[in-house]
Amino acid sequence: ETYDDVDVRRAQRVLGEWKLDVFEDRRFGSLSDGEQKRVQIARSVMTDPELLLLDEPAASLDLGAREELLQLMGGYASAPTAPAIVMVTHHVEEIPLGFTHALLLADGEVQEAGVLSEVITSENLSTAFGLPLTVWSEAGRYSARAV
Repeated sequence: ETYDDVDVRRAQRVLGEWKLDVFEDRRFGSLSDGEQKRVQIARSVMTDPELLLLDEPAASLDLGAREELLQLMGGYASAPTAPAIVMVTHHVEEIPLGFTHALLLADGEVQEAGVLSEVITSENLSTAFGLPLTVWSEAGRYSARAV
């Protein structure tokens, strides 16, 4: 295929924003899992979506790749031009900065929904998972542990 110069410049800009510009000439299959996931998100962002759906984007990533992805997603989510983003995760540690609301599901039903800080609580997660959990937030990021 051939692409207009404006499309090539946009692709190069998006690759830079997602820290992928150094991989511009590499084949997708030669990239690490974390790099591939960032490419997939950057590819989705290229079209200026009104809604971005992400299903466990940090799954299978090592700690470094996960944190890099979450930093990039948090920056993107915080931008005034960002689309609405719906992200599925099973780990509260994977909720990036910039996300504002949560929907907590258990047994296929909505348990809680609303502002992130009101949904991601020890009480709500303990009820949803059926075991006592402690949830805390540090610098806007969440963690949870069994009591």
